[in-house]
Amino acid sequence: MLVKAILISLVAAFAMFDYQLGSLYAFRPIVTCPLVGLILGNLPAGLAIGASLELLFMGNISIGAYVPPDEKVGSILACAFAITLGKGTEAALALAMPIATISLAISNVINGLMPVIVDKADVAAARGDLKGVYAAHWAIGLVGVVKDVLLVGFAYYLGANAVQGILDWIPSFIMDGFGIAANILPAMGFAMLGRLVLKREVMPFFFLGFLLASYMNVPSLGVALIAIIIGIEKFGLLNPQANTDSPQLAAEGDDDDDF
Repeated sequence: MLVKAILISLVAAFAMFDYQLGSLYAFRPIVTCPLVGLILGNLPAGLAIGASLELLFMGNISIGAYVPPDEKVGSILACAFAITLGKGTEAALALAMPIATISLAISNVINGLMPVIVDKADVAAARGDLKGVYAAHWAIGLVGVVKDVLLVGFAYYLGANAVQGILDWIPSFIMDGFGIAANILPAMGFAMLGRLVLKREVMPFFFLGFLLASYMNVPSLGVALIAIIIGIEKFGLLNPQANTDSPQLAAEGDDDDDF
């Protein structure tokens, strides 16, 4: 149990470091949960839970002053507890958001101390000390890493029995409801993505992909390759000169000459 707790806490450190490395979205549940499943010897469960939690946290982004729940810690611990206790996606969905909210509360307390480091960065920037700015940046990141590592490691090592008690206390009809929600989430997730990408210009290609997959039995990889070919041809990526000679660009050039 101790070794597994340490390895799972390292997954949390990896997810937190993603922010320091330019946010490559390696902190998302679809990445971290399979790693947890691999550590616990149940990769299929990690993949299934990661996909479901990814849909749960799909809209979990910071906008303005809003700070969303910590999907890193929430998804990692929810996946770890669900697999360890032999539960399914329903248990992970039930645990993820409460854990993420608790982690956010702890982070808010710690973040109250961060202005001290930020002030050091301001002083270093005023002196032109680039290394001092780098040091402050990495210091803030390391504080977050230490918080996530300790929280995930201790919570997993000490909390399995407590979580089992909570799951046993939850009525069965609630767990069944989470199971139904897990089946609905994929449709809702695709609908959310559809609202973002379905524009008038791309609607014909959307239905083309649907027809290829539904009526011609073209696999997903084949549809993706056809889409790449259409995109290359449509945007003239193989003939950049054609783009510069297009009437629209020429008209824009004429407008620039008027100034």
